[in-house]
Amino acid sequence: MSAIVPVVFVVDDDVSVRESLEALIRQAGWRPETFASSEDFLARSHTLGPSCLVLDVSLPDLNGLELQRRIAAGRLGMPIIFISGYGDVPITVQAMKAGAVDFLTKPFSHEVLMAAIRAAIGRSETWLEQDAETRSLRDRYASLSPREQDVMGLVVAGLMNKQVGGKLGISEITVKAHRGRVMRKMEAKSLPDLVKMAANLSLAG
Repeated sequence: MSAIVPVVFVVDDDVSVRESLEALIRQAGWRPETFASSEDFLARSHTLGPSCLVLDVSLPDLNGLELQRRIAAGRLGMPIIFISGYGDVPITVQAMKAGAVDFLTKPFSHEVLMAAIRAAIGRSETWLEQDAETRSLRDRYASLSPREQDVMGLVVAGLMNKQVGGKLGISEITVKAHRGRVMRKMEAKSLPDLVKMAANLSLAG
């Protein structure tokens, strides 16, 4: 992830704010992309690398909270930092409850904003790394045969090889063979490691 320059999106209808933030973001080593409205931002295709969104609450079309709701499901790896010209506690609470990582009231210092962006980019990188790991784990599980998936489910549930064989109507030796392939395909170093993988896949319950 570190090889990809993070993108900082800015949505604010004030051109002076956009230009000021664009210069600050570029100076910090990130890539700025600015938009005058929510609709302009929504028209931009998703970015695959680490990113965050600096979002004004008051916008001419969709306001900041409405945009937050619109993108909540589709852009999970893009933390939102709200900026506002006034301190409104109910709006702040609403934004934070909906998943915003920060809420800054204008005027704020450049240092405060840069610190908030830095933290948001860090969260984005962490989320993307975890998402990549989860996708890889799902792919490995999908590579198992139906029988191997059955064996894995029973093994992580705590059954011994003999019990697994009894459940599936196969010999203990066959269970051991399947179990060995499961460990190899899942790249599990130990049984606890396999159990953890099953939990991440929501198989254990």
